[in-house]
Amino acid sequence: MKKSYIVIRFLVILMMIAAFVACASTPQQSSTGEVVDDSVITTKVKSELAGDEFLKSFQISVETRKGIVALSGFVDSQKAKDKAGQIARGVGGVKSVENALIVK
Repeated sequence: MKKSYIVIRFLVILMMIAAFVACASTPQQSSTGEVVDDSVITTKVKSELAGDEFLKSFQISVETRKGIVALSGFVDSQKAKDKAGQIARGVGGVKSVENALIVK
């Protein structure tokens, strides 16, 4: 009886370890929590950009991966590009901003 209890306990601990390892993120794959956080950051950045009077007329694409925000699209001045980057940096949870906006 005692031997079977030890074996069952060992198996449960082994299954818990396997579950934690399976849910962990890797450099190539994001965990579910990271994906949700990234989508929240993307939504906040898009909302801030759309709410800005100076930038709302531009089509700026926003993508977020592991807290790194990538801005792409076209703007008409360096000032608009800089302002978009500044707004994105000001959103909570943003680790860094890759500003690939093109001034046309």
